[in-house]
Amino acid sequence: MSDTTASGLPNTACDGRMSYAVFQLARAHRGHAAAMLRALNLHPGQELLLMQLFDHDGQTQAELLERVGLDHSTVSKSLRRMQEAGLLTRETAPHDRRVMVVSLTDAGRALQEPIADMWRTLEQISVRDLTPDQVEMFTACAHTIEKSLRDHSRQAPVG
Repeated sequence: MSDTTASGLPNTACDGRMSYAVFQLARAHRGHAAAMLRALNLHPGQELLLMQLFDHDGQTQAELLERVGLDHSTVSKSLRRMQEAGLLTRETAPHDRRVMVVSLTDAGRALQEPIADMWRTLEQISVRDLTPDQVEMFTACAHTIEKSLRDHSRQAPVG
């Protein structure tokens, strides 16, 4: 293993090397994705909402919240911006006026292939120096870590 000081690992993070690496990876990946999304006139996170709508158009705002795992204010703000940009509509549900149904417009649907291309390119850039086995192992480890964090959050006492 290389010298952690040379890699820029702060001394305070020495007992959290993996967590620091995840943070650095997430920051680099998100930054690269954000630049690619800007070329599509999207903000980070908006593509996640669109991808959910590509698969199941006409979802309620609550369903989208659950599927993307973002907080209510972030999703509401993103949906408002996307509606103003003409990518989707939000209308009250006929069965309950408190429920908002989110649907794609033609302009929103037209982003499906560009977003798929963007994710494909981001994947190619991300894994270019990894073997297929390393990609599988990393993906499995990432899912395991995510599950551990979610499980811990559910068990953590509030307050």
